Formats: sequence, structure tokens, C-alpha cells
Amino acid sequence: MTEQLQRRLTARHITFMALGMAIGAGLFLGSASTIQLAGPSVLIAYAIGGTMIFIIMRALGELAVHEPVAGSFATYAHRYIGPLAGYLTGWNYWILMMGVGIAESTAVGIYMGQWFPDVPQWLWAFASVLLIGGLNLMAVKVYGELEFWFALIKVATVVLLILGGLGMILFGWGNSGRPVGFANLWTHGGWFPHGLTGTLLALPVLVFSFGGIETIGMAAAEAEQPERTIPRAVNSVIWRILIFYVGALLVIMALYPWDAIGTRGSPFVTTFDRLGIRQAAGLINFVVISAALSCFNSTTFSGSRMLYSLARQGQAPALLGRLDRHGVPTAGVLLTIGFLLLGVLLNYWVPGRIFGMVMSILAFNTVWVWGTVLVAHWRFRRSRREVPAFHLRLWPWSSLLCLVFLAFVWVMLGINPDTRVAIYVGVAWLAFLCVAYRLFGIGRRMRLAAVPVP
Repeated sequence: MTEQLQRRLTARHITFMALGMAIGAGLFLGSASTIQLAGPSVLIAYAIGGTMIFIIMRALGELAVHEPVAGSFATYAHRYIGPLAGYLTGWNYWILMMGVGIAESTAVGIYMGQWFPDVPQWLWAFASVLLIGGLNLMAVKVYGELEFWFALIKVATVVLLILGGLGMILFGWGNSGRPVGFANLWTHGGWFPHGLTGTLLALPVLVFSFGGIETIGMAAAEAEQPERTIPRAVNSVIWRILIFYVGALLVIMALYPWDAIGTRGSPFVTTFDRLGIRQAAGLINFVVISAALSCFNSTTFSGSRMLYSLARQGQAPALLGRLDRHGVPTAGVLLTIGFLLLGVLLNYWVPGRIFGMVMSILAFNTVWVWGTVLVAHWRFRRSRREVPAFHLRLWPWSSLLCLVFLAFVWVMLGINPDTRVAIYVGVAWLAFLCVAYRLFGIGRRMRLAAVPVP
């Protein structure tokens, strides 16, 4: 047994952990829905959303460098906002990670079914839970190394699409030597085919494409030299994600009319097929499965570390705050795996409806976590006279701008009938947590457990 989490994660590990969470299966298969909402102006929406996420990540990075703890933003909310805020944020994030994990294990089942149609979807989901659970019971450096290779597969695929697509656009690769050009970006209704409304409706959808980059904060407690590792990871990951998302979508919409994207299958498959990669469908299926496993891996890591932090602060059973000899919170990993097995049951009972069942609460909780980061950072900066070496620039105006943006996203969730349920489910979940907080005397337990969080 050990009393401390092990600092074995490098900047390379942490950067690719965040990339692995943010570049999920949605980029390869779900990007068409966002394009249909906004047309080519989705590129502007991504630039706006990416700027806001960069502000959030700089704020979180500043806190993580100052206090590299396992609970990350939940611990910061506890210290700088109040115990109830920390409790709500911690359990919100854990259930968020469980929802993402269930969705990703479901994705594994769906796409393995394309190769093995006679095998039930739930069986692949079950196998993915066992695989990822086993990986997370290993030493953290093993986990970080495996996550690096999982994420690298996705990154390499996106880079190949961008380079190959630019070859088609500029030099006519795969098009009999005739350059495709960029005309498709403005010849099918212009940049704003659905007006400004379409661009605004796309914002809540694309914001969640960046969900998971807060994993950087969760990994801070196990980072080598966090004062150097965290700034490097924060500064590099957001630019890479923006380049990959904006670059990939720019290439796709230049190659194909935006209103035809999604009607002829995955644009990744079509592009690779035109470049002469004959097994393009099988390749993308493999990449999507690795993308789902990568996200699943990171959610299990983050969920178990959040349980560890909650236990150390008296907000969860003390057993979850114990570490094995490798510095792994084994009980937290096992409980996380046990909860994820509920996703296997859902895959068995309602395989066609599971995504819709988990996505509502995920949308609400993601905005909650990001908003909490900004408020906690605000209180942190106001409590200090000196400006840290690594800090959020243009504070407090950058924080205010981002908080307004997140409030706007919440409003758009409520306006859109397809996403309005997220508000109802999210508020009901917060009410349940508040009742549990009072019913089980968690505030008193937190005061009794007021010890430094490793």
C-alpha cells in the first residue's frame, strides 16, 4: 500500500490523454450533423468555441500548477467556492465520466458489429469494460503509455485526411489531376446558408466536441514536474485540437458540397477511397473503435481519480481513498467498472436507445464543470496579490466573456427542442445531489475529513 499517487505521467502522456478524450468517434462519423446545422460557417463556430475552451484550459492549468491534486476542479470548487460546490462538481463529473464511458462502450459494440454482425452488441460492450478496467488497474505509467498509442492512431488518421485532402484540393490527387479547389465553401448557399441562427445552434453541439480536455487537470496529481508538464500540455493540446477539427472540416467541405455531406456515408471513407485506399471503410471502422476505446480509457482513469479525491474529502466511502502498492486507487477503479457494467445491461435491454438516454445529462454536466472552473479560478486570483508565472491572460475580462458564452450555451440548450431535456434532467440531478448532501450529513463528514489532499 502507498499513501501517495505516483507522479509518472509526462507532458506527452497528458497531452495525448486530452487529445484522446476530445477527438472521439464523433469527428469521424458525427461531424456531418454539425455541418448540416451551420454549413461552412461551422468553421467560424469552431474558432469561437475553441477560443472559449482555451480560456477554460488556461484557467484550469493555472490552478493545476498551483495545486496539482487528484480532485482537480472539484477540489478547487471546494476550496474557493464552498464545500457544497465541490461536492456537486465532484459527483457531477463522476457521473459525466460514467455517461461518456457507457456511450463509448456502446460505440465499440456498434462498430464491432460491422465486422461480426452475429455477435450481440452487449457482448462487445462487456469485453471493452473488462479490457479498459484491466488497463486502469495497472501502474499509471502503463495506462499513460497505452493511451498515448490509442490517441496516436486517431491523430495520424486526421493528419492523413488533411494532407490527402489538400493534395486533392490543390493538385488533383484522386481526381484525374484536376484540382478540386475551395469553391464548394461558398457556391452552395454561401458561408451562412442557414443564416446566423444556424451558426448559433451549432455552438452547443460543437462545444461538447471539446469535452474531455479537462482530463489535464485530473492528471496533474500524477504528472512529473507539474509546474513544467501542465503548462506545456495546456498550451499544445488546444492548438492541436483546433487544427485537427478545423483542418479536417475545412478539407471535407472543400471536397464535397456541405449539403451532401453525410448522405453518402462517412466523408473520411469517401476521401480515403478516392486516394486509392481500397479498404477505407475497414480502416475507419478500426480507427473509430480505437477512438472509442481511447475515450473509454480516459473516462475510467478520470472517474476513479475523482472518486479517490471525493473519498479523501469525506464525500464518498473511505475505502475509495485507498491506494495499492502501485499508487492506483483500486477500489475506485473497481466501482467505476461496476457502474459501467450497467451500460452493458442497457446495451442488452435497449441497444437502440442508449445514446439518447445518456447524452442529456452529459450536456448539462459539461457546462457545469467548465463554469465551476472559471468561478473557482476567479476566486483564486482574487485571493492572491501576485500573478503566477503561468496564468490566464486578460483576466478578469476573458473569464467574464467565457462565462457569458457558457450561459449562452445553456440558453441554446433550452431553446432547441431536441436538447431541452438536458436542462430538465440536469436540474433534477442537482436537486437529488443536494438532498443526498443534507440527508447523509456530508457537510459534517467533510469537516471531519479536512486533511490535505495528495
